[in-house]
Amino acid sequence: MRNRLLWPLVALVALLALNLVVTPQFFALRMQDGHLYGGLVDVLKNGAPTLLIALGMTLVIATRGIDLSVGAVAAIAGAVTCVHIGGSADAGTAFAGMAIALALCVVLGLWNGFLVAKLGIQPIIATLVLMTAGRGIAMLVTEGQIVTVNNSAYRQVGAGFVVLPTAILISLLVLGIVAFATRRTALGMLIEAVGVNPRASRLAGVRTTTIIWTVYVFAAVCAGIAGLMISSNVSAADANNAGLWIEMDAILAVVIGGTSLAGGRYSLTGTLLGALIIQTLTTTVYTIGVAPEVTLVFKAVVVIAVCLVQAPKARAAFSFRKVAVPS
Repeated sequence: MRNRLLWPLVALVALLALNLVVTPQFFALRMQDGHLYGGLVDVLKNGAPTLLIALGMTLVIATRGIDLSVGAVAAIAGAVTCVHIGGSADAGTAFAGMAIALALCVVLGLWNGFLVAKLGIQPIIATLVLMTAGRGIAMLVTEGQIVTVNNSAYRQVGAGFVVLPTAILISLLVLGIVAFATRRTALGMLIEAVGVNPRASRLAGVRTTTIIWTVYVFAAVCAGIAGLMISSNVSAADANNAGLWIEMDAILAVVIGGTSLAGGRYSLTGTLLGALIIQTLTTTVYTIGVAPEVTLVFKAVVVIAVCLVQAPKARAAFSFRKVAVPS
């Protein structure tokens, strides 16, 4: 009962059960033309961008940071790629556009890392700069228009299938790489050490600046891949709406998963559960017919409830302690 992953798992099961009650075919899976379809597949596919961004956010938060610019970075990545592709149907053009977009994301991550690690600016302020300016950059790239493309190679990123949707496979691949890099090497310990006490880590010989720079670059690359998924899924770049507020969903997923906002402790499994909860919650809202004007309130209530049952003080308030009876 003290496991931090228990209550997120309970919340996820409850949401899935609610969807099953409302839509009895929710768990049904079908194979068509070599592609797997179903309600659960849709949840995983639609939640793939959030999971990717949440993975980057997890490592940033583990170093006592925060990255509010990931939504804007996702919009920039989609905008750059679609503008580069233009009216071309060539696969090489699509891959070149994606490479350019991801390279630009690395530069944006280096910028955030420079502001935080080198100039010592508070992460929330440093990344707020790019969050505000990033949308403007994406609008400049697309000249304020919704840029549509018709490129089958690019469409495979967000709407393609290899039995399962490609978006799911990409997000799980990134999750596996991050899990290996942080749990099978010293990188995870170094990230936690920087988050617990940056000064002590630096005095112990840890290159805290390099670690912080690395996690911000990784977060930006994850946001870039998510942006490619989002724009590829609709074959268009909408600089104004692509990835809008996805940084908030990512932060909620990380917090629900048990990662400490104070830095240090983090959980990739918890982040996965948190991302699934956020996407399942969104699906549930549409399934049960919650009015659009109260959708955000409904999501907020559920998230607050999950966070409360995770909080030690809240659990202590509702726990029953045995009282010793004198003999």
